[in-house]
Amino acid sequence: MAEKTTIKVLIDGKIMTLSGYETEEYLQRVSFYLNSKIEELKGLPGYRRLSQETKSSLLALNIADDYFKAKEMADSLEHDIEEKDRDAYERKQELISLRVEMEKLQKEVSRLRGNRNNGR
Repeated sequence: MAEKTTIKVLIDGKIMTLSGYETEEYLQRVSFYLNSKIEELKGLPGYRRLSQETKSSLLALNIADDYFKAKEMADSLEHDIEEKDRDAYERKQELISLRVEMEKLQKEVSRLRGNRNNGR
């Protein structure tokens, strides 16, 4: 089991303690992402006048939006990979069939050449 990591980070101007089984770098990236989303929201007109509850809800909605878009992209890429794997498998099977056919034809050519040479 991985060792638990605990670090102090600054999120929206407040020092917070994050802990988890991920690396310190990962936890730093998470806090950076949160700060980026918060700064993005602060740029919206009227954001500062909203209640803390509404600000938290907007942050959660924005993070959920990012998550679903990333998941959709990952699912799409996974589907593309599966299609390419199927296509590669079909092409390999076709190649094997063509090789088998080529070997049959080469044997037939050799047999016919042998018959022709024996007939002289």
